[in-house]
Amino acid sequence: MRRLGYSVTLLLVCAVVGSASSAPRPAEPGEELQISDHPAGQYGGTLVVAQRSEPKTLNPVTAADAPSREVIGRLTADLIHINRSSQQTEPALAKLWTLSKDGRIFTIKLRHGLRFSDGQPFDADDVVFSFQLYLDDKINSPQRDLLVVGGKPIEVHKIDQYTVRFTLAQPYAAAQRIFDSLAMMPRHLLQNSYQQGKFTQAWTLTTSPAEMAGMGPFRVKQYVPGQKIVLERNPYYWKADRSHHRLPYLDQLTFLFVGNEDAQVIRFQAGETDIISRMSAESYALLSQQASSRGTELFDLGPSLEYNFLVFNLNDLSSKKLAGIAAKQAWFQDLKFRQAISAAIDRDAIVKLVYAGRGAALWGNVSPSNKFWVDQSLPHPPRSLEKARELLKAAGFSWRGDALLDPRGQAVEFSIIASSSNTQRTKMAVLIQDDLSKLGMNVHVAPLEFRDVVNRVFQTYDYEVSIMGLGGGDADPNPEMNVWLSSGGTHLWHLGEVKPATDWEAQIDQLMQKQMVTLKYKDRKHLYDQVQEIIAANVPYVFLATPDVMVGAKKSLANFKPAILDSNTLWNVDELYYWGPASSSGARP
Repeated sequence: MRRLGYSVTLLLVCAVVGSASSAPRPAEPGEELQISDHPAGQYGGTLVVAQRSEPKTLNPVTAADAPSREVIGRLTADLIHINRSSQQTEPALAKLWTLSKDGRIFTIKLRHGLRFSDGQPFDADDVVFSFQLYLDDKINSPQRDLLVVGGKPIEVHKIDQYTVRFTLAQPYAAAQRIFDSLAMMPRHLLQNSYQQGKFTQAWTLTTSPAEMAGMGPFRVKQYVPGQKIVLERNPYYWKADRSHHRLPYLDQLTFLFVGNEDAQVIRFQAGETDIISRMSAESYALLSQQASSRGTELFDLGPSLEYNFLVFNLNDLSSKKLAGIAAKQAWFQDLKFRQAISAAIDRDAIVKLVYAGRGAALWGNVSPSNKFWVDQSLPHPPRSLEKARELLKAAGFSWRGDALLDPRGQAVEFSIIASSSNTQRTKMAVLIQDDLSKLGMNVHVAPLEFRDVVNRVFQTYDYEVSIMGLGGGDADPNPEMNVWLSSGGTHLWHLGEVKPATDWEAQIDQLMQKQMVTLKYKDRKHLYDQVQEIIAANVPYVFLATPDVMVGAKKSLANFKPAILDSNTLWNVDELYYWGPASSSGARP
């Protein structure tokens, strides 16, 4: 889920210590490094990746957009981590953990002697502080919903310098997985801003790198607005290879902001970038033809866990000066109207024309590749314009010539906003525009800069319909709590609900909270199947399709292990290294 140009006078370059000071440090006495099981690699080089859009923030607690989280994920670390390849949990900043017999008390032991990227020590005080941030409802972190169990926030207590106890109101299914992607934050840098009520303004893109620190393999070195962000090796990183050489191997990781997929492909073709991901089938076919001559390799991993969908603006607009949008909400609130739109959309055409067959149609929020959780009984009705017309007639709509009129005699006309940097979603919007024109709807496609789309959907509510994408972080249902709970921070069709706006949303709340504390997989699966069925029946989103995970990389990049889970290509960036002749972007000293 993206950048306006900057004038020369606004160009800002932030820099800190040079590469020499970020050289890997030998292990210190008492420092409990995590030892990787892969063979030792080679130090040096810069990995260059092109992003279509610029991050909105570098604050892990408030970030909701994918570009921000992609960068943040390389700057930070979590207590317990989900291995993106095996999809199993593994130790991270926590070296071990125990769960009480009643499933309510989770105790973790931290590695001793670890440091943040600025050299300051990391311990239990930072863990307690981090969870204080995530649980503060004034901050409204997207992750907060995961940390409320049985209606009560998880209680976090420091036992000693390296031990933290988490107490849950009820047993928590897949408890270990909630710690993944909850970045541990430096209390020494952020406590003052938090106490002053300014935390949500902390760690913007223009914050000096000297004021930021994380536990990830890299730290911020330089930010050039509209162009790139450069990360350098964290010299204090807490992992090492089997030869006890501290990771990461790479000197630097650079994210270029290139605007769209075509620019991504051109950079990759020219050898200016080392990895490419989230590409279209056309780009995949083109790059596959050139792979052997350019020293690259392409991978199609099958359908992703991402779901693309239409979302209707059902937000409370009473305090907004958006009378034109509010007038159209009567259509969007009508279930038959939403069902008619769903029935009219040709999902098979989307898969064929947008993904060239490298994708899968969707009628729910769970991808067919998620074998453990997809509801196989969910109906997959074929496209039917006749069914769509019947639904509209039953809702009081009529036609004058080819134009669809609502029950008040107003022509049905609305806009779909989509990210201009995501060619697949803009293509979907155009296909949907054509599908709905056959019902007499006058639909406009409005491509917008990514960050404008996010701002309108999450902040200003200045949109009618949007095409969005969510998912991909984990196969388990719990990361979706913030989407499906009525109070969730990513409950996109109606944000900020004080209580469920509808009976079916209240049902989803109850089922999601119940599955979260149900320990047996079979029982959880039954509950989550019900959630999927309620969602499909009430159509808060019109689900469209999911693309295959298609990625590419230079063959000179060792330990490249792409995965279906996000981050598809950079999840093990600390283990990546160059072998053989250096590439232009990965030149070694």
